[in-house]
Amino acid sequence: MGAYVGSDITAAVLASGMARSEKISLLVDVGTNGEIVLGNREWLICCSASAGPSFEGAGTRCGMRASPGAIEKVRIHEDGTVDIGIIGGNDRKPTGICGSGYIDLVAELFDAGILDRTGRFREDNGCTRLREGEHEPEFLVVDRKEAGGEEDIVITASDIASLVRTKGAIYTAAEAILNHVGLVWADIERLFISGGFGNCLDVRRSIIIGLLPDIESDKFRFIGNGSIAGGQMCLLSIDALMQSKKIVRTLTYFDLSTDNWFMNTYTSSLFLPHTDLDKFPTVKAKAVK
Repeated sequence: MGAYVGSDITAAVLASGMARSEKISLLVDVGTNGEIVLGNREWLICCSASAGPSFEGAGTRCGMRASPGAIEKVRIHEDGTVDIGIIGGNDRKPTGICGSGYIDLVAELFDAGILDRTGRFREDNGCTRLREGEHEPEFLVVDRKEAGGEEDIVITASDIASLVRTKGAIYTAAEAILNHVGLVWADIERLFISGGFGNCLDVRRSIIIGLLPDIESDKFRFIGNGSIAGGQMCLLSIDALMQSKKIVRTLTYFDLSTDNWFMNTYTSSLFLPHTDLDKFPTVKAKAVK
């Protein structure tokens, strides 16, 4: 349909069922290109934002894809201890951090007061896991003695900056497409999440960092890897294949690179969760000032 909007997102729209529903739905496909689709069975509009690969395990110090050994969940307790969940079972030694693990980690660091709203480490937090690395500040997640490799598993200041840029691009792209058709977040009846996260993405922590909007939790739906699911449907059903062709004909492509609203608003999303805390009312009360 347009630049970076093709078969993957078509398959995800098919798998979500949004093109057959009366409900106004938003589909967010989290990847290197954050692809967004808004609409229902009457109309569909889509866009793509260059989000970067950090949620897919690339471009970060200890990032990896969502595969066995990857840290997918993180909890930081008041005493500074860190609990992790590992893909394949916690009896494995962790070898890196995948996208959902990074979302958890940034949200937990923010909630614990280790990060400020700009995404920078707070030097006055007294956290013993925060240290000066070889080139920049970093937070120790897993000591090398407990990891599956030869190095400590850490998140660095530049990792966090990359993750903040990525979440900002995806959130602002979704908000821009809503703005383009005169809708607001409250108008969304279902929000589908697609990508390599499967069903392990924590919605609450995604809201805390400003990746997903602060709307009712019952509106969120996970469809896993929508491109694979939609591809399987087309292989197994002629009807599904015909539906995919109809989706392509129905979708209108919206080019974000020509949208001044997106360009002007993107920088406002480069905070945790956002410059405008009124957009995130459930986070506002707990936000670190």
